[in-house]
Amino acid sequence: MSSDPRSIEARADEFRTAFQRVRAEIGKVIVGHDEIVQGVLTCLFVGGHALLEGVPGLGKTLLIRTLSDALSLDFNRIQFTPDLMPADIIGTNVVMETPEGRRVFEFQRGPVFAQIILADEINRATPKTQSAMLEAMQEHSVTVGGTVHRLSEPFFVMATQNPIEQEGTYPLPEAQLDRFFFKLVVGYSTREELATILDRTTRGEKAKAERVLDGETLVRMQALVREVVVAPHVQDYAIRLALATHPEGPFAVPVTNQYIRWGTSPRGVQTLVLAAKVRALLDGRYNVSYEDIRRVYLPALRHRTLLNFEAQAEGVEADDVLLKIVDAVPEKADEKAVARAG
Repeated sequence: MSSDPRSIEARADEFRTAFQRVRAEIGKVIVGHDEIVQGVLTCLFVGGHALLEGVPGLGKTLLIRTLSDALSLDFNRIQFTPDLMPADIIGTNVVMETPEGRRVFEFQRGPVFAQIILADEINRATPKTQSAMLEAMQEHSVTVGGTVHRLSEPFFVMATQNPIEQEGTYPLPEAQLDRFFFKLVVGYSTREELATILDRTTRGEKAKAERVLDGETLVRMQALVREVVVAPHVQDYAIRLALATHPEGPFAVPVTNQYIRWGTSPRGVQTLVLAAKVRALLDGRYNVSYEDIRRVYLPALRHRTLLNFEAQAEGVEADDVLLKIVDAVPEKADEKAVARAG
């Protein structure tokens, strides 16, 4: 990484310009949901995957379709259903006959072989089928018949799930939830946003995003994110925020011990730091602040924090607990208090 301030500033400007161009194209089609769009693009520019949760009709599918229109990348949609099988996603070996009359196995690729994947209503498929996405999301490859097939880079999965219809659905296992960089909760549109949506959709107008970013540039931006500097005291703050989700641990706060069954994994800390680096770049900085960490805390950890029965019985949500943890954890560590707790 170049230490020349002018070079650093130029690269940060290039990142911010690329990010904002994609966001502007999405804004031509998607009305509102600024934080959701910001979260999805953060996942994309980091190289992670996004899980969107919301009731039907809020524009989750339209968002990923619009994103694919703004990027020069291959796009596939996989509609998850109870009868979907792993081979329907990753592909399978089939018997083919050669011109010489010999029969050979040939691998036929499934829809996961694209650069942007929409996993629509992922919780409607069985756990066996859901697990077919694990290797693809983590290793960017699939293994069929003992042969590893690499996926094209960049590779981005955005999955959607409906939180209100539980009949015929299968909750995502914690191992797969942990593979998602962010979990974003899509809320309802405002009065003004609904008026704009009606103006765009009921008067014959049809906006479309233009392609403004290619895969090579995106890969370069993903590498740039990892070069952003994180000072030791800011990194330690992120670590303590993650450790504060571990019940009975040395950094646990009272609300942790009361409501949390299992805390975040190491991926949670990695997510906090990487997402904060994106926030810093978008703010024109090449170093991460405490506020950057706090701004990404909920989407980074809400799906990595498992609540206990008491929380479920009282209707307490993961976001409620995490917000109290953020308020309770100081920016600078009290080493004496930690030593007493340990």
